[in-house]
Amino acid sequence: MSTECLFCKLRNQERIIGECDLTLTFIDNFPASPGHTLVIPKRHFATYFEATEAELLAIGIAVQKAKLLLDEEFKPDAYNIGVNNGEMAGQSVKHLHVHLIPRYKGDVENPKGGVRWILKDKANYWDERDQVKKN
Repeated sequence: MSTECLFCKLRNQERIIGECDLTLTFIDNFPASPGHTLVIPKRHFATYFEATEAELLAIGIAVQKAKLLLDEEFKPDAYNIGVNNGEMAGQSVKHLHVHLIPRYKGDVENPKGGVRWILKDKANYWDERDQVKKN
């Protein structure tokens, strides 16, 4: 546990929606969409690649349980699941956290490409693929 980590300090708050021996699940304070949820390990470490097998399993189970709760309360049409590993990937809190982001029909004009839009010039692979086929 880190005394400076905002996630390590998170305990017994209203926004916690799940907990096990190894994880906490809670609604994000700055949601990208209604129901945006985070799953974190209780042990303090920065990236997905540092997790033990037991932690990875617990995180996976927590994501599945959170999805069931979010399905019931928010009724999204789909989900993105994401992890930012390192500063250049956009990680701002140096405590592993898995984003479970509910998606809704019409929340973006065209959702095709999903998380690939992080690198906008790489997102639209289908037009590039079609161009290669034509040549």
